[in-house]
Amino acid sequence: MESTFPCGKEAIEAVLPHRDPFVWLTRIIDCEPGVSCTAELDVERDLPLFAGHFPTHPVLPGVILMEALAQAASFCLLAGRGEEGALGYLVGIDKARFRRQVRPGDTVALKARIVKSSSRLCVAEVEALVDEAVCATAVQRYVIAGAEAAPTRETRG
Repeated sequence: MESTFPCGKEAIEAVLPHRDPFVWLTRIIDCEPGVSCTAELDVERDLPLFAGHFPTHPVLPGVILMEALAQAASFCLLAGRGEEGALGYLVGIDKARFRRQVRPGDTVALKARIVKSSSRLCVAEVEALVDEAVCATAVQRYVIAGAEAAPTRETRG
């Protein structure tokens, strides 16, 4: 899909298979498909997960931050492939570091740089920042599957 940047939810959902409540990108700021991407997540103050994590000191869970980074990298990978319905499965996270908490009301900049890409395996260096302060970094690995490889309700049994 050809997009202009910045772009919002409609363009994100045209590329990624994720849907609410599991879309962790608010907008794509810039993207060079297959090379790099900068996205943002507006952390809504009323997210239900803050009722339990943690009620007196709400913090966005690190696993959600890693998922948001994976979605930004997957957008970068899938945007230029022209494979409608392709899926990027997160299969590994290396060197993950969490340096700053992400709180309700923050806008998180999500940066992904593709460092290896083949027809099936991709590797990205990812970084999350709030107000230019690094919150998290990692090296993530993804397997790309075409739409025909994605399980359907009928094939899952």
